[in-house]
Amino acid sequence: MTEPEQYSEKELVEGCVNNSRRHQELLFRRFFPTMMRMCLRYTDDRDIAMEIVNTGFLRVFQKIHTFAFAGSLEGWIRRLVFHSLSDYFKKGKHTIHFLDVEDRDAPVKANAISNLYFEDIIKLVDMLPESTREVFYLYAIEGYSHAEIGERMNMSEGTSKWHLSIARKKLKDLIQQLYNVNYHAG
Repeated sequence: MTEPEQYSEKELVEGCVNNSRRHQELLFRRFFPTMMRMCLRYTDDRDIAMEIVNTGFLRVFQKIHTFAFAGSLEGWIRRLVFHSLSDYFKKGKHTIHFLDVEDRDAPVKANAISNLYFEDIIKLVDMLPESTREVFYLYAIEGYSHAEIGERMNMSEGTSKWHLSIARKKLKDLIQQLYNVNYHAG
C-alpha cells in the first residue's frame, strides 16, 4: 500500500483536482490524524468529531481546485475543517465555550461572552494584526505550543507569548466595545 508521504502536496492536490479517488484517499490519510485531534479538543464524542472531520474533508475535496499553494496545505485544510466545526455547533444551536480569552485569569461573570457563537469570535480574531492573529490561531485554536509557534513563524518563544498576550488584550477590548461587556463588574 502506498504511503501518503510518498507523494508531494502538489501531486496530491493535482490528483484531487482531477477527481482521483486514490489521491483523495492519500490526502485524507495524510491529514486525518491532525484534523481529528483538533476536533477532539472541542468534543469528547469521537462520533461527532468523525462527522465534523468527514464534513470538513468533503469541503476540502469540493474546493481543492481553489488551493493556490499561497500558504500551507495543512493550514488550508485545517481552516475548512474548522469551519465545519463551527457549522456543527451553530447548526445544533450550541454555543462555543472553548475559546478562553482570559486564559487563567479570574472567571468572567455571566455575560455576552458565553453567548457568542464561534463565527462571532472568529470575526473578532480576524480583526487582529496579521502576526498576532496567526499566533492566536496557532495557540488558542490549533493547540500549538509557543516553542512550536516560534519554530513555524521564525520568532522566539517569548515573541510568540507577547503576540498571544496582545491578542487577548485586543480581543477583550473588542468584546467590551462591541458587546458592552464589563469585566470588572462585581
